[in-house]
This record gives sequence, structure tokens and C-alpha cells, in this order.
Amino acid sequence: MTTNGLDRLETWVKARKFAVEVYRNILPLLPLEEKFNLKSQIRRAATSIPANIAEGYGRFYYQANIQFCYNARGSLDELLSHLMLSQNLGFMDDEVFSQIKSKGNGLVLLINGYISYLKRVKHGEDEPGSPGRIQEEKGIYEVGGQLSTGY
Repeated sequence: MTTNGLDRLETWVKARKFAVEVYRNILPLLPLEEKFNLKSQIRRAATSIPANIAEGYGRFYYQANIQFCYNARGSLDELLSHLMLSQNLGFMDDEVFSQIKSKGNGLVLLINGYISYLKRVKHGEDEPGSPGRIQEEKGIYEVGGQLSTGY
């Protein structure tokens, strides 16, 4: 695996650091009986975020890269949902949850910014092997308590 380009991609770097933080600071808080349930789901969602960004980056087609960024964003939302459930179940206190949620919301903004960048410079739309145009419906998203149009 070559990470020369990925190391310069802030979205991937931050997603990887976020996954490491979840592993180091959140997973140990969960009880042993959650090892194969919630803990496993959190682990998979956390690692899926940087993995999808990396896979899209390696595709060399902007449209495919955008689709993998959508997958990464979906995994991040899944992870935040699992973390909220963990907090609701009393596995982590409000302060820990607030800090990790804030970092997750910041990562959503980075991923959205990267998607916007890819859409602006989408060379390769007509390249052989390109899966075609990927368009996101215009909508209103709430990120960190602020409304955004997603564009």
C-alpha cells in the first residue's frame, strides 16, 4: 500500500486519528458483555471511515471517489449513532460523549468539504471505467447544530 498521497489528504489523516481515538478512549469504556455487539459495531464503523476515504482515493476516478466519501460519511453517522446509544446506556459520561461527538461533527464537515472539492474538479467523468455521474440530492443537513445545504 502506498500512502504518499493519503498522508497529504487532511480528511483521511483526521479520519484515521478519529478512529484511533475511538479505539483508545471509547472502546475501553464499554462493558465486556458488549464485546460482540455494540463494541464490534463501533469498531467496524470507526475503521470504515478512513478505509472508505482511502479506497475512493485509490480509485483514480472522481465519481468513484465521491461515492466512497459518501460511504465514509455514512459510516461516521453510524458510528455517532452507536456512540450516542452507548452514552444513553450509561457506558460513557456526558463530557466524554460531548468531546467525541464534537470531533465527529468536525470530521463530517471535512468529508463534506472534500466531496465538494471533488465535485468541482471532477475530471474523469467521461473516462473509461467511470461509473457515471453521481449526484447528491440538494437537501438541508444539520451538522453540529447548524443547518447546511450540503453544497
